[in-house]
Amino acid sequence: VQLQASGGGLVQAGESLRLSCVASSRMFWNNGMGWFRQGPEKEREFVAGITWNGGDQNYADSVKGRFTISRSNAENTVYLQMTNLKPEDTAAYYCAAARRAWAPTSAREYAYWGQGTLVTVSS
Repeated sequence: VQLQASGGGLVQAGESLRLSCVASSRMFWNNGMGWFRQGPEKEREFVAGITWNGGDQNYADSVKGRFTISRSNAENTVYLQMTNLKPEDTAAYYCAAARRAWAPTSAREYAYWGQGTLVTVSS
């Protein structure tokens, strides 16, 4: 089972990016999904999560109102739409599948992880 994240890149402050995370299996239909990030010399932190059916989302305070998480179970894909990007958003972004139907904020609650996709925001 694999999670493949993509969509990172170099942008200027104020611009937007959309990250995608494709699962190799439909086994994640019943799992909450999350996006985490890890900046230079920082610990991995929760960014956004979505329940198994997409009915509920939760966000870190630092990204509320700017980032939107969504999912398409039919396409085995989770998205993270990022707008009004700031230099402090610079990080490697990781998608992950939770052990539960909802999306906890703790990385310990996630069983499967994709590789990171790098987002760099210049000022």
